[in-house]
Amino acid sequence: MLAVATAATQPATTRPAAQPTATTRVLVARRGDTLTRLLASAGIEAAEAEPAIAALRPLFPPRALQPGHEVTLRQDAAGDDALLGLELEPQPGRIVTVLRSGGGWTAREALSEQRRHLVLAHGEVSGALFENLKSAGLPPSLALGLIRALAHEIDFQRDLQPGDSFTVLFERFRDPDGELLRHGEIVHAGFNLSGQRLSLWRYETEDGADWYDAEGRSLRRAFLRTPLDSARVTSGFGMRQHPVLGFTRMHQGVDFAAPAGTPVYAAADGVVTLVGTAGGYGRTVRLRHAGGTETRYAHLSAYARGLRSGSRVRQGDVIGRVGSTGMATGPHLHYEILADGRAVNPATTHTDTTARLTGRDLAAFLAARRDLQTWLARLEPMQEVAAAD
Repeated sequence: MLAVATAATQPATTRPAAQPTATTRVLVARRGDTLTRLLASAGIEAAEAEPAIAALRPLFPPRALQPGHEVTLRQDAAGDDALLGLELEPQPGRIVTVLRSGGGWTAREALSEQRRHLVLAHGEVSGALFENLKSAGLPPSLALGLIRALAHEIDFQRDLQPGDSFTVLFERFRDPDGELLRHGEIVHAGFNLSGQRLSLWRYETEDGADWYDAEGRSLRRAFLRTPLDSARVTSGFGMRQHPVLGFTRMHQGVDFAAPAGTPVYAAADGVVTLVGTAGGYGRTVRLRHAGGTETRYAHLSAYARGLRSGSRVRQGDVIGRVGSTGMATGPHLHYEILADGRAVNPATTHTDTTARLTGRDLAAFLAARRDLQTWLARLEPMQEVAAAD
């Protein structure tokens, strides 16, 4: 079953033109292609392509073309190869089409019927969590999203140990014939951490989706414990021998080793107070948060585009990239939290939850969690089952 939406069209003549005999060609987009450039490479002149692209734009911006997208052209076979229409599938199950209609063009999209399935992934921690999740069958995009969500709750260096295990329940959407259209969301993630059980449940309220524990307490913390993905702690908070200066002094933050260019995230909502070089810290971003707390991110290789003093950022926004500027022996992030101007240990402070479900939301969440627990008890690893919405 298809749901069809039609975009605004250009004026057409009152008498429809006879449908000419058409030939079909398939073009495959490459890196750097736009729809305009791809049609030009096929010999479609700009004056002919532009009206079709303009009609398609509300449904598919021409710069949204991605490498691997297939564009099907219909052209007049009568002799001049005039463009009659084009079709592409920007996402599985979503087809956009533009057709010449008399003197104008008509664009529409068709959405395939989607059926929700649940899939169980299970594995053990034996190294990088991202790779372990992928090996267990989790799509890379979902694995990365889960790691970002867990940055509120898990110190990847200290909390995860070889032999710890995880269970992830996630969605797949298929058409009525069983063909995979897309992956959905992770709805549950469970971790056994050295004998301790951590259960996370995704639930959506009017304010959006978030992660909750079994009692409906939000997993969103006031501050991220790890403000970048899959990082390794190389130096903790406290007294240490400085790797460059050689003498012992107080280390006022935590160092995370990561490849140069790794995105660095704002640990909490705040306002930018510094984007610039700060002595031995090298390229640095400093944020001010509610209650007078500040965070500092040092040795960066680059800042997020458009970031400047006075900018407002949200927790999880990219503010820069890992580097080795300033007094650094290699690529890493130096991360500090300052309360009333005094450095505090990022690993042990500001971990209070920020929200809890109540009333109808809590009742609905608990009911949804019970349903998911039923599936968890029935499924084997990578087993898939159709589930009601």
